[in-house]
Amino acid sequence: MSSAPAFAALDWGTTRLRAWLLDNTGNVLAERRGDDGLITAREKGFAKVLEGHLAAMGAPEALPVIICGMAGSRQGWIEAPYVTVPAPIGAILRGAARIEGSRRDIRIVPGLAQRVADAPDVMRGEETQLAGAGLPAKGRQLVCMPGTHSKWVAVANGAVAGFGTWPTGELFSVLATHSILKHSLGEHPAPVAAGSPFFRQWCERALGEGGDVTSKLFAIRAAGLLQDLQPADAAACLSGLLIGGEIASARRRYGASEEPVVLVASGALATLYGTALGFAGLAFRSVDADEAVRAGLLEAARENGMIGGA
Repeated sequence: MSSAPAFAALDWGTTRLRAWLLDNTGNVLAERRGDDGLITAREKGFAKVLEGHLAAMGAPEALPVIICGMAGSRQGWIEAPYVTVPAPIGAILRGAARIEGSRRDIRIVPGLAQRVADAPDVMRGEETQLAGAGLPAKGRQLVCMPGTHSKWVAVANGAVAGFGTWPTGELFSVLATHSILKHSLGEHPAPVAAGSPFFRQWCERALGEGGDVTSKLFAIRAAGLLQDLQPADAAACLSGLLIGGEIASARRRYGASEEPVVLVASGALATLYGTALGFAGLAFRSVDADEAVRAGLLEAARENGMIGGA
């Protein structure tokens, strides 16, 4: 095992940035995390932010860098053009856009576009997690990637066949802070525990009724007024309702899968979604999201000839 970094890998989102120095087998040699995502980097300068993190990790001056996420958006460092699906995952990675005029070899993995008239959709960052999720080269897999904008991806024989976005995390935030439900959840909604009976009850309610969510939202407020529903329990109700609705809707769109759902998630979201998939009677295989994005960035560096093979 080499102790020298072979490249730097970054997952550069809208508000957050994660950076690693990796050797040529993907082992983590150094790590940085910060709040200087796309929004901050546009003000400070992407190159300046990048070099600051690389210097803090002790990266050599000529170390190549591979990036995924919103740094490649239209509002980012440069726009890495979308790859239209269906597309093989390897071919997606090979399309990384290069930053010109830098002393380093810096490239940004492109996002994906679903150019379907009645279901247009895009993603950036999740395609790299897909590449690192250990999906088999043959067969059909359904991948669930929870987040602010949850993605469900249909993969067939190593190619992305299609995908859909459910803005579940964003809906929770908007409803909790900008709707009548803010009076039920309180100023700072409590973290939701997967073992909460309220989470289970409201998740199963959404699953049992095919994902109907909007007609039940106000019942959370009413339960606070009439049944003394406490703020922490109200948060669990809302989370269960939205996650259950997402899973029911995705199952309706993509149908039953012969293989277990591949759940790419970390931390509390992994626990909540794993529990909810169990309520839905869906078998699943868990993949840690942090490990997946690093593995995907390693594969992207190889596909673009930035490092040699393992």
